[in-house]
Order: sequence, then structure tokens, then C-alpha cells
Amino acid sequence: MVKLRLRDNESVQDAVRRFRKLVEHAGIKKELRKREYFEKPSEARRRDRRRAKRRASTMNELARG
Repeated sequence: MVKLRLRDNESVQDAVRRFRKLVEHAGIKKELRKREYFEKPSEARRRDRRRAKRRASTMNELARG
């Protein structure tokens, strides 16, 4: 959960900017996008396998030189 306290003499724009950074850092936007629609467990596994395969191929390319 993101908590934000206004600092002394802090403008609203600065507070909003700090709030956006805190939300981004906490991963809330990513989580909201992920939960926007239901994802079947099989689709989640498929997505995870693709991500792992892509990561492995990238690591292989880096290892080769």
C-alpha cells in the first residue's frame, strides 16, 4: 500500500509526481493491468513458458559472446 504525506510547502504537482513514482515503484499499475481481465490458468502457464524461453535464449546469446 502506498502512503504519501505532504511535505512542508510542497505543491500539489510535486505531491502527485511523488505519488506516481511510488505507485510505479510498488508495481500497482502493472498489477492492475494484469488483473483487468481474467486469464485462464493455461494461458498464464503458456505466458510464463514463453517468458522463460525468451529469457533462456537471451542468456544463451550473451554466453556465446
